[in-house]
Amino acid sequence: MQALSPLDGRYRAKVEALATYFSEEALNKSRLEVEIRYFMQLSDLLPNSDFPKLSMPQKKILCNLIHNFDDKDAAAIKTIEKTTNHDVKAVEYFLKKKVAKIKGLKKYTEFIHFGLTSEDVNNLSYGLMISRALKDVMIPATTSTIADLKKIAATNKSIKLLSLTHGQPATPTTLGKEMMVFVDRLNRQLDQLKKFTMSGKFGSAVGNYSAQKAAYPKIKWEAFGAKFMKSLGLDPLANTTQINPHDDLAQLSHIEFRINTIGIDLSRDIWHYISRGVFGQKLIKGEVGSSTMPHKVNPIDFENAEGNFGLSSALFSHFAEKLPISRLQRDLSDSTVQRSIGTAFGYNLLALASLRKGLSKLSVNKKVIQQELDAHPELLAEAIQTVLRKNGVSNAYEKLKAVTRGESVSIEDMKNFIEKLKIPEEDKKTLRKLC
Repeated sequence: MQALSPLDGRYRAKVEALATYFSEEALNKSRLEVEIRYFMQLSDLLPNSDFPKLSMPQKKILCNLIHNFDDKDAAAIKTIEKTTNHDVKAVEYFLKKKVAKIKGLKKYTEFIHFGLTSEDVNNLSYGLMISRALKDVMIPATTSTIADLKKIAATNKSIKLLSLTHGQPATPTTLGKEMMVFVDRLNRQLDQLKKFTMSGKFGSAVGNYSAQKAAYPKIKWEAFGAKFMKSLGLDPLANTTQINPHDDLAQLSHIEFRINTIGIDLSRDIWHYISRGVFGQKLIKGEVGSSTMPHKVNPIDFENAEGNFGLSSALFSHFAEKLPISRLQRDLSDSTVQRSIGTAFGYNLLALASLRKGLSKLSVNKKVIQQELDAHPELLAEAIQTVLRKNGVSNAYEKLKAVTRGESVSIEDMKNFIEKLKIPEEDKKTLRKLC
């Protein structure tokens, strides 16, 4: 009840899955993982006289520090941070205490965070968190939304629908095809999301491995760093300043921004279809639509989706604009911004959940759909004038314009118009079927 953010309060249950990846505890766990995996690979790289290769039992204990990381460990790191006032250093000190207790490793604790800057750890940690959240949560959520839409499209693929362009009756379409427009649009973005890979920076203070080279000048640190980043599933960046330039996060933000934009477009279209009566909404026992108007069944799921897609986009837009910009070799303004990445994904996930809930409650009102079509026989004008063009009838467009533009016409008027046409009977037969 005291949560400052609605994601951690009112909507917590709907976005709970992301806490595993983007909470402060999750960030420190990822930092711990990066430090441990670096420590383990250093033991295979450095001279045995300085840092002997770790034994399998030692590696197992180190891996268990990652897998068994819990609330107590997270709290211990936060306690250390109260003194250090530095989050990554707090993780380093916490890990040194743990490693010092492992048989045979107390002497080698200084190889933890060896030659690194905080950004080496942080950017790889965010890379892990985001990559895993995409794979485990965001891609499945987007995929499920598309599947729901595709099901609606397939069920209604042959239901004719009055289309509106500029808000005015235009030409017949089908409900299924209109839903497939959004299926295709989302699928294109989902495909990019699946192919996307986070990048990694790992090169000490200003990206040139100067600290490591000072200690071990003969080691090919660039090759080692690239191999280490690939082992984490990240795309290595060869030339950087102190920080990852965050072009990867800008690219990801643009993909998510487009998904959000498509989601807003879909939510608004469904809202209009509900307003027209094309879609009805299944009643949920006990639900209230208005505090004073008991008859109302509001399209709140689509309105909530629209609002939360917008909030998500606002953050992703800022990430794309701000994160790739850093003064000279680095400034710290990216650090505080990155902490809200989970919030951006949270609003996207919340929007997708609202959208799916709304889609599950839709029912197609075939009677209303047919009434709309019957009320606008002028929609046949496009088809008729095109058939006339086919037969070489001059001023075909103008002839239909004179009959239909701004005029109230009946289906009988259109039938009579067709019968008077001097075109082959086969074409007349085709046009009659449209009436």
